[in-house]
Amino acid sequence: MTPTKPNSSGNSSGNSSDKGRSKSSSNTRPRIEKRSLTGILLLDKPVGITSNRALQIVKRLYRATKAGHTGSLDPLASGMLPLCFGQATKVSHWLLDANKTYEVEACIGAQTDTADADGEVINRSGRDRVTLEMLEAAIQAHLGDLEQVPPMYSALKKDGKRLYELARAGQTVERAARRIHIFEIRIVKFDSQRPVLLVRCSKGTYIRTLVETLATAMGTLAHVTALRRTALGPFEPQSMVTMEELEPLAEDQAALDELLLPADAALTAFPAIHLTQDEAFYLGNGHPVGHASAEITGLTRIYDHNEHFLGVGEVLPDGRVAPKRLFTGA
Repeated sequence: MTPTKPNSSGNSSGNSSDKGRSKSSSNTRPRIEKRSLTGILLLDKPVGITSNRALQIVKRLYRATKAGHTGSLDPLASGMLPLCFGQATKVSHWLLDANKTYEVEACIGAQTDTADADGEVINRSGRDRVTLEMLEAAIQAHLGDLEQVPPMYSALKKDGKRLYELARAGQTVERAARRIHIFEIRIVKFDSQRPVLLVRCSKGTYIRTLVETLATAMGTLAHVTALRRTALGPFEPQSMVTMEELEPLAEDQAALDELLLPADAALTAFPAIHLTQDEAFYLGNGHPVGHASAEITGLTRIYDHNEHFLGVGEVLPDGRVAPKRLFTGA
């Protein structure tokens, strides 16, 4: 990982070229026909834009009628941002709940109001260097189940407003601590001022907050200077696609579609159940069917007799499989 800090120009909405256009000229643009497609793109989000901005750019390239992202990344962060198209949005819930892996660079000795390099420094520590032993001890104290208070600069809502909106207005409100789990923290590169760590964690973990609490355990302050998500759920980094790879394919929709993963690729942790033609028919009409073996419990991927993915089912106590989230027209 080679951490880099975004420049200020990277946060623009990308609409500057529209300024000064006349209303009449905009009305003469050729209408781009939208299309319905289903699949998952593992976008390697670049630094400097929001997750929603990245989604809109890719959605336009694909000319997709429906798309959504799972697991927002801050503008400063890069890396894996799954984009779900069409009916694949039905599996986004399970991607949001998935475990994640990050590489993060921390700056020792300074605290910012946003807990990352996009914010203003609000406090400095006399200790701007740490030892390897100090970092290893802090890591050991942060493994397993933890209670973490979400930062004010986050997308969580309080009384209908995003916390970051309140923070920008100078307000600080009480936030309830949430239970998270840290599976692993590994030192990728030790530097007494800019250590780089790999973090494998549960959903809901704020890496910015984790860096701050690691620093507190070492008797200092810190903030994030670079953050990259390298894995999410079943997805590994080698499957990611960059904006630079996508943009030249804008006029080749078939080539773009080849980059999409099937919706069930997000659900490989669930066991698979294959139904007969009759069972698939009854399940599609909302009826549980008796098919699951004794070894299969909980949620499952459901396929018909032609190996066509039908959606997510749930095994009932009596062994029947009930529809949980089916794809329309499956």
